[in-house]
Amino acid sequence: MDLSLIIKLVVAALMIGSVYSALGMSYSLIYKASGLMNLAMGNFLMLGAYVGLTFYSILGLNIGLSFVLTFIVMFIFGIIVQRYLIDSLLKKGAAFSYIILLTAALGLAMENSAILIWTPYTLYFPAIFNTASVEIAGAHVAPENLLVLGIAVFSCVGLFIFLNKTKFGTAMRASAQDQVAAGALGINVGLTKDVTWGLASSLAGVIGMALGPVYGVYSTMGAMIAQKAFAGSVTGGYGNIIGAVVGGVFYGFLETFVSAFITTTYKDVISFTVLIIILVISPTGLFKEKVIE
Repeated sequence: MDLSLIIKLVVAALMIGSVYSALGMSYSLIYKASGLMNLAMGNFLMLGAYVGLTFYSILGLNIGLSFVLTFIVMFIFGIIVQRYLIDSLLKKGAAFSYIILLTAALGLAMENSAILIWTPYTLYFPAIFNTASVEIAGAHVAPENLLVLGIAVFSCVGLFIFLNKTKFGTAMRASAQDQVAAGALGINVGLTKDVTWGLASSLAGVIGMALGPVYGVYSTMGAMIAQKAFAGSVTGGYGNIIGAVVGGVFYGFLETFVSAFITTTYKDVISFTVLIIILVISPTGLFKEKVIE
């Protein structure tokens, strides 16, 4: 078998797998912080792509600054959603099921708003790199794919370090485990929830911007990606950060090699069939994550 083909497939699998992992971490963050599922996560990714396109293509800023500004904008957007939508309903005693439905409605609103603001057509980033491909052991790989891989890996590692090696990250994890006890110890639970939603939103948004040069930017670009990321998160153990990473990479390799050697038509069917089998065998995922009641 051609070594260059294997290298291309591995890079492609790592790229899309790391995207699923990063978005899966966003799902897990919100679930651990509040016990909620954000059904608009794919739309957060889409919004980040449009915001990044606006900074880089329309305003003409350099790519690095565009990523930073996209992170900031999406962080603020996540806080707004948490504070003025999610938390407002929780304070009024709304059941979790209604809040989950709210996130679904928010996703539809974001999708249609994107069409009104940026048109319904696919938009494309101007060229970021001066070369069309990078040679790796004889295989030619698009530099945009490597950019996505780098951004996703950096985001995942950075988030893991933040959660486990900083005082505020420790406070966030403590608040997620027991909000009453965390509050009694002087932890600002409201702030930790705001930051959690902000980080989840900015992580999705930055990944969306990184994907823009690869796939183009359009209103439904996050739909299938979010489903696969959710599948990866559930497979690893919903709410488990490491599980989200492992599950995301697993589905990245699964769909890439299924597409290459079996079929592209039914790759999604095969991926979700595998998810069903895993859930039947182990409902709490590979890492046996406990369900938040």
